[in-house]
Amino acid sequence: MKMTLKHERSILLRDFIFIIGPSGIGKTTLAKKLYQHYKSVYIEQNMIPEFLTTDGKTEVTGEFEEETCWSSTVTLLLNFNKLGYKNVIGLDFDDLRTRDIPDVFKGFNYITLKLVCSDYQQNLNQMLNREAGGLVDTELLEKMYQTIPKRNLLINEFEIDVKDKDPEIVFNEAVNLINDANTSLNYEYTKPSKENFYSWVFSNGLR
Repeated sequence: MKMTLKHERSILLRDFIFIIGPSGIGKTTLAKKLYQHYKSVYIEQNMIPEFLTTDGKTEVTGEFEEETCWSSTVTLLLNFNKLGYKNVIGLDFDDLRTRDIPDVFKGFNYITLKLVCSDYQQNLNQMLNREAGGLVDTELLEKMYQTIPKRNLLINEFEIDVKDKDPEIVFNEAVNLINDANTSLNYEYTKPSKENFYSWVFSNGLR
């Protein structure tokens, strides 16, 4: 049965909407649809400009590369919020960074949508058949599946299983969660062990 949006109602203004999940699962597709629906802002971490060195000599790699991308993205997100933008969409983070979201964005009205697929083959096919190109790395996906779908949900995080669902159904589920889910602004939070997360930063030993 095709899921439809609930009855007409005023749009709940979240500060931030985060979308996370394995590669190729449909994060960008969902983000673009939400961006059009909420007429808001959509920021992928890969939108951060290219950078080579800090001093013209030493190549930026590994953890400092990831730190540069993450901190620059957070600055962008917070600046849009400071300027009054709502429903600011953020995605494409290293999975390990998702455990920082409850720390960095405590006190904001945010929600995190964790996309998973209980049918690995479907996710694999989506990765292999991306219309707009993008990373195709089957080994990466296999390793992501050893951690991302299995870990416990974080504060203000809600899971959407995309198995056997077309993008429109996933979009409708996401909108209903964004508009209706109860989330917390103030809470106690202890970061889960990093071993529960996937990371592309090799030095973390989580890939």
